[in-house]
Amino acid sequence: MEKKRKRKKVERDGESKPVRATNGAIENLKDPYPTHPRPTPEECLAVRDTLLALHGFPQEFVKYRRKPANDAAKSESSHEQDASASHDHESVLDGLVRTVLSQNTTDANSLRAFASLKSAFPTWEEVLNADSKDVEDAIRCGGLAPTKASCIKNVLRCLLERRGKLCLEYLQDLSVDEIKSELSLFKGIGPKTVACVLMFNLQRDDFPVDTHIFEIAKTIGWVPCVADRNKTYLHLNQRIPNELMFDLNCLLFTHGKLCCKCTSKRGNQPKKKCYDDNTCPLLKYRNDIVILIYRRTLDTLTTSSVE
Repeated sequence: MEKKRKRKKVERDGESKPVRATNGAIENLKDPYPTHPRPTPEECLAVRDTLLALHGFPQEFVKYRRKPANDAAKSESSHEQDASASHDHESVLDGLVRTVLSQNTTDANSLRAFASLKSAFPTWEEVLNADSKDVEDAIRCGGLAPTKASCIKNVLRCLLERRGKLCLEYLQDLSVDEIKSELSLFKGIGPKTVACVLMFNLQRDDFPVDTHIFEIAKTIGWVPCVADRNKTYLHLNQRIPNELMFDLNCLLFTHGKLCCKCTSKRGNQPKKKCYDDNTCPLLKYRNDIVILIYRRTLDTLTTSSVE
């Protein structure tokens, strides 16, 4: 056993790629598929435009669109005043809890769970001081109530201990790497949750990968077929232009919920629609893989013959 532990330590120490510990896991900070050339910026733009023409921009995400720079530069106190003055404003802490509640359930159930939680406990102080069973009861309709209640209360407890108040607006002033480090300190907050908070609530350039986006990315060849979700997240965040991340993410997520053709995991829930010609407009990008491989092979052979 001692030899095994020592060998593993040597392998980690000899790793050339930079890594970060995230909730006990090692996260590779570089593109795990540097030789995989897709998606290209042109392809990202084409897919965005195709889905925008097909679905329009999803109304549920309009409120998260990036605000003008002068609005985004508010101080922490201004953010807190906005949160209390407007029912439409979603604080960063609200967004974090919403994302936790959205795990492994439907959008409808997670929305019901958040509404039920806020109805039972209007302030986060009340959630923190409430009995765990009462919090579980409030969010039970969202599934995994004991796990999610424990995660939420742990975030609130740690936040109060570290910052002296239940507020995450201070993240507005941090860099993306600093935000990831801060949020990853909370037990139960994983990379996908962090990415969602970054993109939706902090309006930063990040590209969360949920089940729908993961399946589409594999289907149309944006990642190798052996990719897992974490590596897909790392690869797509390297390949997708920052200015396209928000719209493309929202549109792919929406399309994945509606389309029965471009994901391999159909699940038990019927998709809301398939298209009249029984095809998905994204499937043509899957066919582009063959053309791309052919062109790269041809270029390699041509270069070799010249040399």
